Amino acid sequence: MDSGTLTNTRIIELDIQGMTCASCVARVERKLGKLDGVQASVNLPLESAQVSVPDAITDQQILDTVAATGYTARLKAVPDAVRAAGGDDEAVPDLSDDESGVPAASASLRPRLVLAGALTVPVVIISMIPAAQFPHWGWWTFALSLPVVTWAAWPFHRAAAINARHLASTMDTLVSIGVGAAFLYSSWQLFADPSLTEHPGMKMSAHTLYFEVAAVVTTFLLLGRYLEANAKQRAGNALKALLNLGAKEATVLRDGVESLIPADRLQPGDVFVVRPGEKIATDGFVVDGTSAVDTSLVTGESLPVDVGVDDTVVGATINTNGRLLVKATRVGSETTLAQMGRLVSQAQSGKAPIARLADRISAVFVPVVLAIAAATFAVWMLTTGDPQAAFTAAVAVLVIACPCALGLATPTALLTGTGRGAQMGILIKGPQILEDTRTVDTIVLDKTGTVTTGRLSVAGIHTFTTAGQDEILAYAGAVEAASEHPIAHAIARAAKGMGPLLQVSGFESAPGGGVRGTVNGRQIVAGRAGWLQANGIEPEAVHYTALQAQEDTGSTVIWVGIDGAAAGTISLTDTVKAGSAAAITRLRELGLRPVLLTGDNAAVAAAVAAEVGIPADDVMAGVLPEGKVEAVRKLQASGATVAMAGDGVNDAAALAQADLGIAMGSGTDVAIAAADLTVMGNDLGQVAQAIELSRKTLATIKTNLFWAFFYNAIGIPVAALGLLNPMIAGAAMAASSVLVVSNSLRLRGFGRPATDEASIPRLPVPARL
Repeated sequence: MDSGTLTNTRIIELDIQGMTCASCVARVERKLGKLDGVQASVNLPLESAQVSVPDAITDQQILDTVAATGYTARLKAVPDAVRAAGGDDEAVPDLSDDESGVPAASASLRPRLVLAGALTVPVVIISMIPAAQFPHWGWWTFALSLPVVTWAAWPFHRAAAINARHLASTMDTLVSIGVGAAFLYSSWQLFADPSLTEHPGMKMSAHTLYFEVAAVVTTFLLLGRYLEANAKQRAGNALKALLNLGAKEATVLRDGVESLIPADRLQPGDVFVVRPGEKIATDGFVVDGTSAVDTSLVTGESLPVDVGVDDTVVGATINTNGRLLVKATRVGSETTLAQMGRLVSQAQSGKAPIARLADRISAVFVPVVLAIAAATFAVWMLTTGDPQAAFTAAVAVLVIACPCALGLATPTALLTGTGRGAQMGILIKGPQILEDTRTVDTIVLDKTGTVTTGRLSVAGIHTFTTAGQDEILAYAGAVEAASEHPIAHAIARAAKGMGPLLQVSGFESAPGGGVRGTVNGRQIVAGRAGWLQANGIEPEAVHYTALQAQEDTGSTVIWVGIDGAAAGTISLTDTVKAGSAAAITRLRELGLRPVLLTGDNAAVAAAVAAEVGIPADDVMAGVLPEGKVEAVRKLQASGATVAMAGDGVNDAAALAQADLGIAMGSGTDVAIAAADLTVMGNDLGQVAQAIELSRKTLATIKTNLFWAFFYNAIGIPVAALGLLNPMIAGAAMAASSVLVVSNSLRLRGFGRPATDEASIPRLPVPARL
């Protein structure tokens, strides 16, 4: 097949059963990668894969390829929670529990663990305490350990056999060989010499039976995998909770009659009723009523937001007081909640660049360990001639070398970090973003809507002709009503205060320039001086003098032209957000240099910069949209790694140009689509919090990888030297995986009071990673 002909690709999501370690992940990715044009990213904790597939390859071919590696795959189903949130055409992790509320993986392991634990205790007591031994006790330990190493350990043996059929090996191969070798060797010794344990009270050094080793290793590994399954479930609970936030029912108003319908049956244009205390069923705007809406579930902001007619609302937020009538604008998979779920799921299913090192190592890890175990046995036999010591050392190498911790180090931290971010209204678009946040040293802040409230208000109207102030405002409000810019909204809002807006025709808009249209047969132009000039209107010198006087007060001033002449100006004022100064201080503490970027004049920009603590040298004023892109490029050319925070259409290009784009969630869909990080709230402090969370998640991944590598680097040589009992090796191997997952779970406490995190176990952070 000619790869050059494969132009169109699609993304499919798979559930993959049977994976147990990083080696499994590497095998599946490698096998799928051999298909022409296919790229796969496999996630071990989620037991899923995100696969980019050319149109020429069918879904069944992908499923067959996974099956050929020894695992079972199916196209990912859509959980009910996602369907309720409207995410029916995107896959998310299947986090289903059994009927008892226990994760399905844990439920299947629990009876095996209970049996293993119950039988292992007497095996250990009889084998290791001479006072507890009795004539022919070896046969009893054989009988008690037999169910442990067969039925209880069956998941390990089954996986090892499946992989062996495909000439492959994984961590289960190591466990199966280690447990099987200990049991079979002991059985051979007992059957070869039935009188071996006919006398009670034998010292451990006096016999060569290792039934307790086989039983204890099996029990410890089952316990480790059981705890892993529970911990991974907790790591994914944040996304599950997010998707369950959506309202299940809506009271729709049709022909004046209220009726209760499932929320997923709402259609764009439907008007629905939201009473106090109810969740808003889907995204829309208020057509009647006033209230305060609790947006904390989606944005992470604690204070309710006042809403009235024409204000937008987001599904899953809660109406605290007042009755609202809301007209649905986005339903199903287009809602903000569904988009959040998709972004979080995609981030969790992806793979951070730092994980590639672990992948490369785990791909060859198991064969290398098998070779080391064989070499250990051979060296011990050649140097000591003691088969018992050689066997013990080889089994210890097999057991201690499990690569589980390596496979869990990155995805569990990513799963927990992105899930916690979603709870706080912080969306990380992809795992590679984590490393981008570590390298940025400069952050460019759009002024309006990011540093300031963006809630401009008309402060004054200056006329140059016989047209009155009300007339100028009415004409300007009519043409500005069709624009998305905050300045336009403020002028339109002020014009509405005088009565219904006038009708406009022939509307045109130039981002960063202005608007124009025909109102009552008159040509109206509103915007910057350059926009007036582009429309053939040249203000006089006296007009510029009046404009300068208004700008010197820190106001934003808009020109208004009527029928080819400058008719007047409208001045507007904005206020700095309450938390902006503190947020900029936090950004500095993170090592970032804040730069204020705005299309407003220098006087306005200087006043805002002074209030939030940005030096005058780091202010860029009067910048057009294309100038914003150039400003980012200029900073990058000077050697800076640039983050950009903005919220409007005119910020989208700059967000895409920046090394790290951060969209404020109150902004436009275009801005959010162009960004790498999205904060769903309006507080600049969330930008600092998003960077802190990203960096903490990356630090957790590095800590996990360090200790996973350190564990194997130390454990294998110690075991090969005969200094590690296989039972202790099994406990250490199980503990390493649990500790790595537990360390990742510390991210669940990010942003909470320190007392909430105090009880969460943590791994020490190495001095240098």
